Amino acid sequence: MLSFNQPALYQASKCYVTWGAMPHLDPKQVPSKSKPWASLAAQDFVHRVDLVMPQEVFELVQEKLLRDKPAPTFSRVVMSLHDILTGDFFTEYIKNGNILMLSEGRRGIDNVFYLRGGTLTMLLDKETYERAGLVGKPHGVKGKRGLKPRWIVEIDLKTPSMVKGKKGFDRLLYASKMALAAPVTWLFCNLSPSTPNPDPLIQHSPAPFTCHPSVSQHMNVLIPKLSVDPDLESPDHQRDLEDYATELYEWLSLVRLQSPRVHVGDQIDPYLSRYQVPEGAEAGKVCRISWQGFLAPSWTRQTLIEILLAFPHTAWFSFSATTFTKGFAGDNAECTLHRLPDSKGEYLMWEVKAHE
Repeated sequence: MLSFNQPALYQASKCYVTWGAMPHLDPKQVPSKSKPWASLAAQDFVHRVDLVMPQEVFELVQEKLLRDKPAPTFSRVVMSLHDILTGDFFTEYIKNGNILMLSEGRRGIDNVFYLRGGTLTMLLDKETYERAGLVGKPHGVKGKRGLKPRWIVEIDLKTPSMVKGKKGFDRLLYASKMALAAPVTWLFCNLSPSTPNPDPLIQHSPAPFTCHPSVSQHMNVLIPKLSVDPDLESPDHQRDLEDYATELYEWLSLVRLQSPRVHVGDQIDPYLSRYQVPEGAEAGKVCRISWQGFLAPSWTRQTLIEILLAFPHTAWFSFSATTFTKGFAGDNAECTLHRLPDSKGEYLMWEVKAHE
C-alpha cells in the first residue's frame, strides 16, 4: 500500500493506493475482512456510485446490471429526535430493524445526527452539547483557526439498557425534548428485506425516491495504459508507481465527470487547462453507469459482487463509491477500484479519506 504525502499543512484528505489481487469469488462466501470488501464496508453513507467500462462490454452486462437489478430506494422525512426515540418507530426500526438515517447539516459547522447499525451519533457544538447534558468527547482536529470546539456523542440504541425507565435512556429522552427538540430533515434507508406492517414511518409523510441509474454510452475518449508494469513492483520503483497511479486516477475521475479534456480531438487552450492525457493513450469508446442518492454500503458491496460475476475475466472496469461531504472543507471520502485488463484478478484501489 502506498500513502500519498500531504503537500500542504491544512490539506484535509489523504489518499492510499493498493495494488493487489482478488482470489476466486464465491458469491456465497464473500470475504469481509480483506480488501476491497472491508474498504467498502467501512464507508458510512454513500452518495454516488460510478461504473466505467469499455463500450463493447456494456452490451454483455446491461441486462444483469440494469434490467434485472432493482434500483435502490430511500426516503426524505422530517422528524424530531424525540420522534425517533419513541413509539413504534423506535421499536420496529431501531430495536428490531436495520436502518440508515442521516440528518441535514454540514459536519463541522451544524449539529448533525446519524444512525447506523443501531448506533446514534451526534456531532454537536459546545453550547448544544452542554445543554443536552450527555456524555461525549471532543471531536475534530485541534488547532484549526476559525473553527469552534465540537463534541461527539455515540449511543448504541440496541443495547438492553436503552429502554424507557433506565437512567441513560431517560437522560437521552430528556435531551431530545429540551436541547434537541427541533424537527430535522432526514434521509432514511431501510436495509431490512421487509417493512413493518403497519409502517410507523407513514405518519411522518415520507417522500420516497428511487435511484434510477444514469447511463452514458459511446464516449469517444483517449484511453491511457490501463495495466501496471510488473517492474513497478520493485521497491526501487515506488515513485514511478505513485506517478502512474496518480495519472490513472486523474483520468478515471475525468471520465466519470464526462470532462471534454479526455475526449478525442479536445483542443482546450492551455491557459484554461493544463491537463494532458498520459502519453501512449489510444482512442476508444467507454461507457459510464451512475447511481446517485442515499445508498447503503451493503448495496455497493453487493453491486461490486454482481459486476465481478457478470464481467468477462479479461475486461477492465472502474468502480467508485463516494460518500456525502464531511468536515469543514466539504471533502468526500471515496473508494475506487480499477480491475486491470487481462490479469488474474489484479486491481488498483484508491482510498480517499476525508477528515471530519
